[in-house]
Amino acid sequence: MSYKRLTPCIFIDGGKAVQWFDDRTLLSDDVISLAKQYCDRGADELIVFDLSTSDEEHDEAIDLIKKINRVISIPMIAGGNIRRAEDVKKILYAGAKRAILNFSKTLSIDLIEEVSKRFGKERIAVSLNDFDTLFKQQHLIEEYSTEIVFMHRLDLNSVMNITKLPCVVLTDTMEQSEILRILKCDGIKGVSGLFISSLDMDFNGFKEICAGAGIKMTSFESILDFSEFKLNSDGLIPVIVQDHKTNEVLMMAYMNEEAFDHTVKTGRMTYYSRSRQCQWVKGETSGHFQYVKSLSIDCDKDTLLAKVEQIGAACHTGNRSCFYTTIVGADYDAKNPLLVFESVYNTIVDRREHPKEGSYTNYLFEKGIDKILKKVGEEATEIVIAAKNPNPEEIKYEISDFLYHAMVLMVERGVTWEDITNELADR
Repeated sequence: MSYKRLTPCIFIDGGKAVQWFDDRTLLSDDVISLAKQYCDRGADELIVFDLSTSDEEHDEAIDLIKKINRVISIPMIAGGNIRRAEDVKKILYAGAKRAILNFSKTLSIDLIEEVSKRFGKERIAVSLNDFDTLFKQQHLIEEYSTEIVFMHRLDLNSVMNITKLPCVVLTDTMEQSEILRILKCDGIKGVSGLFISSLDMDFNGFKEICAGAGIKMTSFESILDFSEFKLNSDGLIPVIVQDHKTNEVLMMAYMNEEAFDHTVKTGRMTYYSRSRQCQWVKGETSGHFQYVKSLSIDCDKDTLLAKVEQIGAACHTGNRSCFYTTIVGADYDAKNPLLVFESVYNTIVDRREHPKEGSYTNYLFEKGIDKILKKVGEEATEIVIAAKNPNPEEIKYEISDFLYHAMVLMVERGVTWEDITNELADR
């Protein structure tokens, strides 16, 4: 296993993040912001545990997991209060890459074969509290799951002699040396726990420490040296910056070698100011950071393209993009499929939040879920009927009607297009 991961863990109790599964001291009362903070600061993966004991609290935690999934761009695995296959389904449908079964509970041991066959073993992880359970249940674990989460520090060398499954160690140690020791163990995929989940954790900075200790981390590394770039007369290279989700062009700036190296090391876009003659980190003053998703270079090696997660506005004027002034233009229709879907969806959301008299969309919302479902069913049937007709225009019209009503249903139930595309991407 070449590259190791830093995986913070969020324990949800009563809708808030607490320190540990047996320490309910408040860590943060905003679980969503905490998850995004971990993601933005360079975490590789996120573990979420639901500490609830009732179905009602469990459903509330599932709702939080859904919201977490919408704001992070790293994989998430989740578990806690899983008592039936339906609970696994809820966690996976909420956006988790894998559901964690707690093998300290007989119920989970009895459940693993069913959920593995139903959802796929790649969607199942197992949490263990002791070495004995691994020894006794090794066949089940290796047959029906693809990852182990150890909830305590164990004799890792003994563990690696038993199983070849990748392991994440969740530890309460706050000693950096102990974290490094764990990461150096063969078979350990990553580490989690109190140290990794601390609020002031600088993941990219700690990855540098790990790299210095000879541990390969999932950090940025350029395949080209800055000396291979074709620079302008000032020794700089221009950088075009795009939103990684929408491809919207946000801004253009310049980098020198120091700014480029700092960007690669920290994962935050860093530039060189020609007017101030100094390096600057985007967002250091405003809080509008740009977190690197990828850096590409053009065919002439004289321009960089950065795809980023933009926090807030990219432009100093407060506009989302610096390119907000059109100076020449012709009328044209934007037909980017996803943007069209997003535009219609946003219009439906606006109708719900700001009703307009005579609006058919508002009529559907006023009549409620049963009316919306009836229309979705009717439009689905219309597609089937239209498909029997060789004229493609009819089926195009009916599918459009269906998609509109499906979007009304999505808004009614709080499902976004991002949720849909994420689900499709995971299949």
